[in-house]
Amino acid sequence: PTTVVWSANLMMESYAATQFGIAAYRKCSSGSGYPNISLSAPLPGIPKPVFAAVDGHEQCETKITTLENGLKVASQNKFGQFCTVGILVNSGSRHETKYPSGIAHFLEKLAFSSTAQYGSKDEILLTLEKHGGICDCQASRDTTMYAVSAEVKGLDTVVSLLSDAVLQPRLLDEEIEMTRMAVRFELEDLSMRPDPEPLLTEMIHAAAYRGNTVGLPRFCPVESVEKIDKKLLHTYLQSYYCPERMVLAGVGIEHEQLVACARKYLLNVKPVWGASTPTNVDLSVAQYTGGIVRDMSDVSLGPTPIPELTHIMIGLESCSFLEDDFIPFAVLNMMMGGGGSFSAGGPGKGMFTRLYLNVLNRHHWMYNATSYHHSYEDTGLLCIHASADPRQVREMVEIITREFIQMAGTAGEMELERAKTQLKSMLMMNLESRPVIFEDVGRQVLATGKRKLPHELCDLISNVTASDIKRVTTKMLCSKPAVAALGDLTEMPSYEHIQAALSSKDGHLPRMYRLFR
Repeated sequence: PTTVVWSANLMMESYAATQFGIAAYRKCSSGSGYPNISLSAPLPGIPKPVFAAVDGHEQCETKITTLENGLKVASQNKFGQFCTVGILVNSGSRHETKYPSGIAHFLEKLAFSSTAQYGSKDEILLTLEKHGGICDCQASRDTTMYAVSAEVKGLDTVVSLLSDAVLQPRLLDEEIEMTRMAVRFELEDLSMRPDPEPLLTEMIHAAAYRGNTVGLPRFCPVESVEKIDKKLLHTYLQSYYCPERMVLAGVGIEHEQLVACARKYLLNVKPVWGASTPTNVDLSVAQYTGGIVRDMSDVSLGPTPIPELTHIMIGLESCSFLEDDFIPFAVLNMMMGGGGSFSAGGPGKGMFTRLYLNVLNRHHWMYNATSYHHSYEDTGLLCIHASADPRQVREMVEIITREFIQMAGTAGEMELERAKTQLKSMLMMNLESRPVIFEDVGRQVLATGKRKLPHELCDLISNVTASDIKRVTTKMLCSKPAVAALGDLTEMPSYEHIQAALSSKDGHLPRMYRLFR
């Protein structure tokens, strides 16, 4: 009974308080109780707030300093208690002309192992853990990137660790042996993966730039695994890991702090392999050859529900990222778009791009049609990847060649505006991420010595016209095609027929007459 009485009293008090609140509100709103103060006017008796004022361009400005030894230090401040700092080296698989292919792949796997200062990878990870940090290394065809994300307070430790990892690696025999095992496993995994895109990208580069620069293998070939040892790695590092070919980039830190750390840990440091010999650097310019690379291995994964498909990638030479035409090509790539036949989503996902509207929506038997644009400092490659049942390969190839020919037509105003808006949107959304800003700053400064800011790139995108798209496409269609083909290629048209289709007005393959089917 006591509990019931107490609950009843509580309910009555609550009701009374509510009624009092309503009455007070009515009194206030009528203006009889309190003065009627506008929320946009300053409140009496409260100090005036002071807001931080930052100029729009200043907050995304990239500061660059070149040290006495040629090393560039680039930074961009960004609000937050964490930063991303790393060293980018102008070194990748394209520089392995004089060496067995696969050195960059090996160095990627060996990164952040034991160094002069740290006895093992575990020690490095424990040191970073104290600052909430993580580390990673990625090697591409033209750049090797060592990066760390950690608390800003640990900047000194981070730069010291990066210097040690890049310039003082021990490269112990057991570490090299473990790397050999990791590389072998990755090569096996690559050929068994349901997504063939990494393998096709490797093949299309081999076809487009046969035996030179960006056409050299990105992944270590099986025959090179045993050839790569400590002595060979040191010879390579001596040529390519010199300060003039490096950028220390940072996002989320003060520029002066980063420069001070660079002077302390990267200015007068002698690498473990001795003095650099940058005279041995390979300065070959990419030679586009065109051609075809076939792999007729079975790409089905045995008794699985995944259907056996044939994958084709057709590419044509575009331009380098240093040329003015790079932006129109980026818009063209966005206009083509595409994806898998099971993708779902609205216009933002690209459902109104040409490869969706003209290909996937009209041909239900096609599993994929996607456009890719690879660009380097001296060349570029725009390609379309498509996959279908092996019996329909010929028809699929013709659909893709027709799409290439139709690129040279006049783009519709709405279609062009949509592609430009989507490209700007993607650019700005990606540049909200700190690691992405870091990579953008590092790569641009490494390639050009400066950085184009996002608003400058958006202006360039806005200025692209339909005539620009037509001009770059017409120029691109003059190059020989590069073709990568994977799977059952019984119905695959010949390279000469694909070349003839891309030289024709409508993109149709030459007719074939057979006596027997």
